[in-house]
Amino acid sequence: MAIVKFTLNHQPVTVQSDLNRRLLDVIRNDFNLKGLKEGCGEGECGACAVLINHEIVNSCLFVLANVEGKEVITIEEFAKTKRFTVIKEAFAKMGAVQCGFCTPGMVIATESLLHKNPHPTEMEIKVALSGNLCRCTGYNMIVEAIQEAAKAGEGLW
Repeated sequence: MAIVKFTLNHQPVTVQSDLNRRLLDVIRNDFNLKGLKEGCGEGECGACAVLINHEIVNSCLFVLANVEGKEVITIEEFAKTKRFTVIKEAFAKMGAVQCGFCTPGMVIATESLLHKNPHPTEMEIKVALSGNLCRCTGYNMIVEAIQEAAKAGEGLW
C-alpha cells in the first residue's frame, strides 16, 4: 500500500492503495465515477478513456503509480464545459450515437484531438479515433460529427 496524490476533475485527491491498481478501477470504485467503462480491459476499445494532462489515456492500462502529481479529467467533468456541449450537439446532429457505450470514450478522443488540432482533416480524425471501437454506428457518422464540432466550435479549441 502506498499513498498517491493527483488531481481528479480539478480536485486534489489522495488514494492509499496498491500502486499496481488500474486507474480505471480507482476512478470507478473509489470515486464512484462511472462514465468511463471497461470494454476490453486491454487498451483496444477506448471505453475507459480519460484525459491525463490533456492527453488521451486508456485507464485500463494506466496504473495508479503513474498518476502521481498529474491531472485527470473524466467525462463527468468534461461534460460541464462548453466544448462538451458543442461535441454532444454535433454527435446528435450527425446521428453518431446509438447504444452509447462507446460515446464517453469517443467524446474524450474528440476533445483530445480538437485540443491539439482544431481543424483536423478526415484522415487525422480517423487516426485520432483509431483507439476507439464502436459496434453500432460505424465510423462515418462519428467522423462527420467531429468535422461538425470543429466547425461549430470554431475558436473554442
